[in-house]
Amino acid sequence: MEAHPRLNYLLVHNIDTAGAAIDPALLGYHIEKGAGLTTEVIARHLEDRGGGLARVNGRLRLVEGMALPHEEIESQLSYYNSATYWVDVDRLLAAMALTRTDLGRPEKVVEATRRLASRMPSYITLKDVKKRWGKGQEDVFPVAQFEKLWGDMTSLADLACRYVVVARVRGSS
Repeated sequence: MEAHPRLNYLLVHNIDTAGAAIDPALLGYHIEKGAGLTTEVIARHLEDRGGGLARVNGRLRLVEGMALPHEEIESQLSYYNSATYWVDVDRLLAAMALTRTDLGRPEKVVEATRRLASRMPSYITLKDVKKRWGKGQEDVFPVAQFEKLWGDMTSLADLACRYVVVARVRGSS
Protein backbone atom coordinates (compact mmCIF):
# COMPACT_ATOMS: atom_id res chain seq x y z
CA MET A 1 0.00 0.00 0.00
CA GLU A 2 2.98 2.27 0.51
CA ALA A 3 4.02 1.87 -3.11
CA HIS A 4 0.44 2.28 -4.42
CA PRO A 5 -1.55 4.31 -1.86
CA ARG A 6 -4.44 4.89 -4.29
CA LEU A 7 -4.98 1.15 -4.82
CA ASN A 8 -8.64 0.42 -4.06
CA TYR A 9 -9.40 -2.91 -5.71
CA LEU A 10 -7.65 -6.24 -6.20
CA LEU A 11 -8.29 -9.19 -8.46
CA VAL A 12 -7.29 -12.36 -6.61
CA HIS A 13 -7.30 -15.79 -8.25
CA ASN A 14 -5.67 -19.19 -8.08
CA ILE A 15 -2.46 -19.44 -10.05
CA ASP A 16 -3.98 -22.23 -12.16
CA THR A 17 -7.09 -20.23 -13.12
CA ALA A 18 -5.75 -19.55 -16.60
CA GLY A 19 -8.79 -17.60 -17.81
CA ALA A 20 -8.72 -14.98 -15.03
CA ALA A 21 -7.90 -11.47 -16.23
CA ILE A 22 -8.86 -7.88 -15.49
CA ASP A 23 -12.27 -7.17 -16.99
CA PRO A 24 -13.42 -3.53 -16.71
CA ALA A 25 -17.10 -4.56 -16.83
CA LEU A 26 -16.67 -6.97 -13.91
CA LEU A 27 -14.70 -4.41 -11.92
CA GLY A 28 -17.46 -1.88 -12.63
CA TYR A 29 -20.09 -4.37 -11.42
CA HIS A 30 -18.09 -4.97 -8.24
CA ILE A 31 -17.81 -1.23 -7.56
CA GLU A 32 -21.46 -0.49 -8.46
CA LYS A 33 -22.73 -3.17 -6.06
CA GLY A 34 -20.60 -1.82 -3.20
CA ALA A 35 -19.26 -5.29 -2.47
CA GLY A 36 -16.34 -6.06 -0.24
CA LEU A 37 -15.86 -9.30 -2.16
CA THR A 38 -17.32 -10.31 -5.52
CA THR A 39 -16.83 -13.91 -6.54
CA GLU A 40 -16.92 -15.13 -10.11
CA VAL A 41 -18.89 -18.35 -10.39
CA ILE A 42 -19.38 -20.62 -13.39
CA ALA A 43 -22.15 -23.05 -14.31
CA ARG A 44 -21.38 -26.37 -12.64
CA HIS A 45 -20.38 -29.33 -14.78
CA LEU A 46 -20.63 -32.89 -13.58
CA GLU A 47 -16.85 -33.20 -13.14
CA ASP A 48 -16.52 -30.04 -10.99
CA ARG A 49 -15.53 -30.79 -7.39
CA GLY A 50 -15.10 -28.38 -4.54
CA GLY A 51 -18.50 -27.08 -3.50
CA GLY A 52 -20.18 -24.03 -4.90
CA LEU A 53 -22.77 -21.35 -4.38
CA ALA A 54 -25.47 -22.24 -1.86
CA ARG A 55 -27.99 -20.62 0.42
CA VAL A 56 -27.10 -21.29 4.05
CA ASN A 57 -29.46 -20.05 6.77
CA GLY A 58 -31.09 -17.78 4.20
CA ARG A 59 -27.80 -16.22 3.07
CA LEU A 60 -26.09 -16.81 -0.27
CA ARG A 61 -22.47 -17.92 0.17
CA LEU A 62 -19.82 -20.28 -1.12
CA VAL A 63 -19.61 -23.64 0.59
CA GLU A 64 -16.67 -25.98 0.21
CA GLY A 65 -17.51 -29.55 -0.78
CA MET A 66 -15.78 -30.93 2.30
CA ALA A 67 -18.00 -28.74 4.50
CA LEU A 68 -21.26 -30.15 3.12
CA PRO A 69 -23.04 -32.63 5.38
CA HIS A 70 -23.58 -35.10 2.51
CA GLU A 71 -21.44 -35.64 -0.58
CA GLU A 72 -24.40 -35.77 -2.96
CA ILE A 73 -25.45 -32.20 -2.09
CA GLU A 74 -22.48 -30.88 -4.08
CA SER A 75 -23.89 -32.18 -7.36
CA GLN A 76 -27.14 -30.30 -6.69
CA LEU A 77 -25.41 -26.89 -6.61
CA SER A 78 -25.87 -24.97 -9.87
CA TYR A 79 -22.75 -22.79 -9.67
CA TYR A 80 -19.13 -23.62 -9.01
CA ASN A 81 -16.58 -21.33 -7.40
CA SER A 82 -14.03 -20.27 -10.03
CA ALA A 83 -11.69 -19.08 -7.23
CA THR A 84 -11.54 -15.60 -8.78
CA TYR A 85 -12.39 -12.73 -6.44
CA TRP A 86 -12.69 -8.97 -6.80
CA VAL A 87 -11.75 -7.31 -3.51
CA ASP A 88 -12.48 -3.82 -2.21
CA VAL A 89 -9.37 -3.13 -0.12
CA ASP A 90 -11.02 -0.76 2.36
CA ARG A 91 -14.07 -2.96 2.91
CA LEU A 92 -11.87 -5.99 3.55
CA LEU A 93 -9.76 -3.97 5.97
CA ALA A 94 -12.95 -2.80 7.72
CA ALA A 95 -14.10 -6.42 8.11
CA MET A 96 -10.77 -7.02 9.82
CA ALA A 97 -11.17 -3.87 11.99
CA LEU A 98 -8.13 -2.35 10.27
CA THR A 99 -7.38 0.83 8.38
CA ARG A 100 -4.76 1.53 5.73
CA THR A 101 -2.54 3.20 8.33
CA ASP A 102 -2.72 0.05 10.47
CA LEU A 103 -0.90 -1.85 7.72
CA GLY A 104 2.34 -0.28 8.94
CA ARG A 105 1.86 -1.96 12.32
CA PRO A 106 2.65 -5.66 11.80
CA GLU A 107 1.51 -6.72 15.28
CA LYS A 108 -1.93 -5.20 14.68
CA VAL A 109 -2.22 -6.85 11.26
CA VAL A 110 -1.23 -10.25 12.69
CA GLU A 111 -3.80 -9.96 15.48
CA ALA A 112 -6.55 -8.86 13.06
CA THR A 113 -5.70 -11.70 10.69
CA ARG A 114 -5.90 -14.23 13.53
CA ARG A 115 -9.24 -12.79 14.66
CA LEU A 116 -10.63 -13.05 11.13
CA ALA A 117 -9.24 -16.57 10.68
CA SER A 118 -10.88 -17.68 13.93
CA ARG A 119 -14.26 -16.83 12.39
CA MET A 120 -13.67 -19.13 9.43
CA PRO A 121 -13.41 -22.92 9.25
CA SER A 122 -10.09 -24.71 8.96
CA TYR A 123 -9.66 -27.67 6.67
CA ILE A 124 -7.19 -30.48 7.12
CA THR A 125 -6.09 -32.29 4.00
CA LEU A 126 -4.10 -35.50 4.31
CA LYS A 127 -1.84 -36.25 1.37
CA ASP A 128 1.45 -37.78 0.35
CA VAL A 129 4.36 -35.56 -0.65
CA LYS A 130 7.35 -36.85 -2.60
CA LYS A 131 10.84 -35.76 -1.63
CA ARG A 132 13.39 -36.33 -4.39
CA TRP A 133 16.93 -36.81 -3.17
CA GLY A 134 18.64 -37.04 -6.54
CA LYS A 135 19.97 -39.96 -8.55
CA GLY A 136 16.45 -41.35 -8.88
CA GLN A 137 15.86 -41.73 -5.15
CA GLU A 138 12.65 -40.43 -3.66
CA ASP A 139 10.71 -40.87 -0.47
CA VAL A 140 7.01 -40.36 0.14
CA PHE A 141 5.95 -38.66 3.35
CA PRO A 142 2.39 -38.38 4.65
CA VAL A 143 1.57 -34.78 5.55
CA ALA A 144 -1.35 -32.89 7.03
CA GLN A 145 -2.05 -29.57 5.33
CA PHE A 146 -4.05 -27.05 7.35
CA GLU A 147 -5.71 -24.36 5.29
CA LYS A 148 -8.19 -21.54 5.26
CA LEU A 149 -9.99 -20.93 1.97
CA TRP A 150 -10.89 -17.60 0.38
CA GLY A 151 -14.39 -18.79 -0.46
CA ASP A 152 -15.23 -19.10 3.22
CA MET A 153 -14.86 -15.34 3.55
CA THR A 154 -18.32 -15.19 1.96
CA SER A 155 -19.69 -16.52 5.26
CA LEU A 156 -18.65 -13.34 7.09
CA ALA A 157 -21.76 -11.23 7.77
CA ASP A 158 -19.77 -7.98 7.92
CA LEU A 159 -18.25 -8.39 4.44
CA ALA A 160 -20.81 -7.57 1.74
CA CYS A 161 -20.42 -10.32 -0.87
CA ARG A 162 -21.77 -10.54 -4.38
CA TYR A 163 -21.58 -13.18 -7.08
CA VAL A 164 -21.39 -12.89 -10.83
CA VAL A 165 -21.82 -15.72 -13.32
CA VAL A 166 -19.02 -15.64 -15.89
CA ALA A 167 -18.10 -17.68 -18.95
CA ARG A 168 -16.50 -21.00 -18.11
CA VAL A 169 -13.28 -19.98 -19.87
CA ARG A 170 -12.64 -17.39 -17.10
CA GLY A 171 -12.76 -20.09 -14.44
CA SER A 172 -10.78 -22.73 -16.32
CA SER A 173 -7.74 -24.37 -14.84
